[in-house]
Amino acid sequence: MMLRLGVLAVALVMVLGGIFMLLRSGTKGHDPAPSTRSAPSAVTRPAAPPPPVPPAGPDWIAAPGRVEPVSEEMRLGFDIAGKIREVTVEEGDAVRQGQVLARLSADELTARVDAAEQTLAARQAALAKVLAGARDMERKEAQAAVEEARAVLDVAKVEHERRRQLLSKEVLSKEEADRAEREYKVATERLDASRQHFRLVDDPAREEDIKRAMAEEAEARARLAEAQALAEKASIRSPIDGVVLRKHRRAGEMVSVSFDTPVVTVGDISRLRIRADVDERDIGRVAVGQKVRLMAEAYGDRTFTGTVSRIAKILGRKNIRTDDPAEKNDTRILETLIDIDPPAELPVGLRMDVFILLGEDSEATLPAYRP
Repeated sequence: MMLRLGVLAVALVMVLGGIFMLLRSGTKGHDPAPSTRSAPSAVTRPAAPPPPVPPAGPDWIAAPGRVEPVSEEMRLGFDIAGKIREVTVEEGDAVRQGQVLARLSADELTARVDAAEQTLAARQAALAKVLAGARDMERKEAQAAVEEARAVLDVAKVEHERRRQLLSKEVLSKEEADRAEREYKVATERLDASRQHFRLVDDPAREEDIKRAMAEEAEARARLAEAQALAEKASIRSPIDGVVLRKHRRAGEMVSVSFDTPVVTVGDISRLRIRADVDERDIGRVAVGQKVRLMAEAYGDRTFTGTVSRIAKILGRKNIRTDDPAEKNDTRILETLIDIDPPAELPVGLRMDVFILLGEDSEATLPAYRP
C-alpha cells in the first residue's frame, strides 16, 4: 500500500512539472524578437482627482455671551481714602444722574470749604472798597477839615497882620509878634495838609491797588474751588439714570485708593445687550446688522432675538468661561456686541448661547438646545 502511494506521488509531481514547462514555452513563443521590439512609450499619469468639496456648514456662528446693561456695568468708588459714613441706596433701587449714593466721614473737608468761603468774602469786600473809593461821609469829613483849616488860617493871618502893625508902633513886644507869625505859619501848613488829605480821599483808586485787590480775590476764589473739589470727592454720585446692580460696601467700612474698592455698581437696564466672544476662526463671517438668536439654560427652549451692533477692532482673550475642563482658555476671540430686541427682561450677567445667523433667512435652523 505504501508503495502504491509513493508511485502516485511521483506521478503527480511529474504531471505538474510538465504543465509548468508547457506554460513557460507558450509564453516564449508569443514574445517578439528583440530586434522587432518597439521603444517604450512615455508613461501617462492619470489626471489628479478634484479637491474634495467640504460639506456645507451650518448657516450660523455659535459663540458664548453674557447679558449686560447698555451702559455697561459701572463700578463706582471714592477718589480719596476714608471711612464710609453712609450708603444711601440698596440693590435694585432706581437712581438719577447726580444723585448721591454714598458719603465719607470728612468733617475737616467741610471746615476747609467754610474757611475758604469766609476768606473769599473778605477779599471781595476789599476789592469793592478799592473800586468804589472813599465814601461820601469820608469826603464830607475831609472837606470840612479843609474849611476848618482855612478858617483858622484866616484868623491867624489877621492876628499876624495886627501884631505886625503894633510892633511897628512899638506898642507890642517882639516876642508877641513872633508868636503870632508862628501861629500863622502853622495854620498855613494845616490847610495844606487838609487839602492833601481831601485829594487823597476824593481821587479814584490807583491801578496797582486795584490789580492787587483783584489778584487777592481771584486767589481766594481758587482756594474755595479747590476745597469744594476735595470735599466733593467724599461723595459718590450716579453718572447715569439707572439701577443699583450691586452694593459692595456698607457704612463703617474703610476704603482705600491703593487698590480697587468699589462701593456700588450701577447700570442702565432700560436696554440690554449681549457681549459675545466670537472665535477668531469665525470673525471673517461676522458683520454689523446680522440677525442673532439667543438661548439660555434658564429659559429652556425659549429663544430671544437681537442684532449685531458693534464689532471690536482688536482680538483678545476669552471673557466667558464655562465649567468644561476641556475648554481652551488661551483661545483668541473678537468681542461682538448684540442689541437684544425688546421685550427681554433678562438678569444682568446671565450667560447665553449666541447664534449669529449668516443667511438672509432669519428662520435658519438652529441646533437643539442641550442644557
